[in-house]
Amino acid sequence: MSAAPIRQVGDPVLRTATSPVLAFDAALAALVDRMWVSMHAAQGVGLAANQIGVGLSVFVYEVDDEAGVVVNPTVVETSGEVVVDGEGCLSVVGQVFDTPRFERAVVTGFDVHGQPVRVAGEGLLGRCLQHETDHLKGLLYLDHLSGADRRAAITEAAARESRRPSGGAFGAF
Repeated sequence: MSAAPIRQVGDPVLRTATSPVLAFDAALAALVDRMWVSMHAAQGVGLAANQIGVGLSVFVYEVDDEAGVVVNPTVVETSGEVVVDGEGCLSVVGQVFDTPRFERAVVTGFDVHGQPVRVAGEGLLGRCLQHETDHLKGLLYLDHLSGADRRAAITEAAARESRRPSGGAFGAF
């Protein structure tokens, strides 16, 4: 199976909220397999379905020794301090900006077979859970920036978009 192109900032699919998964079937399993291949090819730690152009509410993640898939995720808890740390995105290639995120997050949803899952993480995993769930709502990490960082991110993303050939490019989450 080949990797899917990663959709880049400027692609409307990244700004569109995804639809819930209704069928836990072979098509969903195939989508998740393709997401794993695509995430690994891009050397990311997480990937949401809309990042490969599929408008379904599912993401995969692999942070340190923890990996999984969450279908129809909901962030049910955030806690700890808001930590401002460098964050990037496979859909915003080449940019890393200090982004505020809660230190810990808990996400609930389902696995690829429709069984309930609960994933709790702090540090990079907590950041990843928040980041990927945002993707499924049509949000990018750039939306959490303010001031000069936000202006710089938008300007750089627009410049990259105008220079990018059609098709995806690979770039963190």
